[in-house]
Amino acid sequence: MTQYHFVAASEAFLTVEEPLDEVLRERVRNYGEQGKEIDFWLVKRPAFLNAPELQAIADRVPKPAAAVVSTDAKFIEFMKLRLEFVAKGSFEAPSATIPNALATAA
Repeated sequence: MTQYHFVAASEAFLTVEEPLDEVLRERVRNYGEQGKEIDFWLVKRPAFLNAPELQAIADRVPKPAAAVVSTDAKFIEFMKLRLEFVAKGSFEAPSATIPNALATAA
């Protein structure tokens, strides 16, 4: 299993109100220069928020939700500080309750 970290908020907040695309584009550029593999994703309507173990976090996130998910805990900590009004958490996947870390809910 892989440990994933995330920040989650309303989809409108992450995709419209905040200049998140600028931050993610810069990180993609930086990774390209370093030859590093991408370890973060923007997931709209993340299915992992439906897992029972994440219910307390999911309850604090307006719907429809979106999340920045990464295997890099430091990047998610940076995103939490940068975005401020987001919920932060982590989970392991694949698991019985989260078979696909990047799946979108129906």
